[in-house]
Amino acid sequence: MSKLMPLADVFASALAIDAAQISDNLHYQGIPQWDSVAHMQLIAALEDSYDVMLDTDDIIDLSSFSKAREILAKYGVQPQ
Repeated sequence: MSKLMPLADVFASALAIDAAQISDNLHYQGIPQWDSVAHMQLIAALEDSYDVMLDTDDIIDLSSFSKAREILAKYGVQPQ
């Protein structure tokens, strides 16, 4: 079994932000870099990192770090 990349690292890389900024309170409205293009980069990074294919409703609903955990759990993924 391969070790999953920590979710905070996926967010930091996709959104080009410092990992220190990432907490369960991170929401797209609080990060100016989290625009529509960055959102799709984040979706692609999540799908690649955790080998899932998010459905459209989940892509639209993904609006925070904690929501990403919730969505990934639906796909059987429990990232760090």
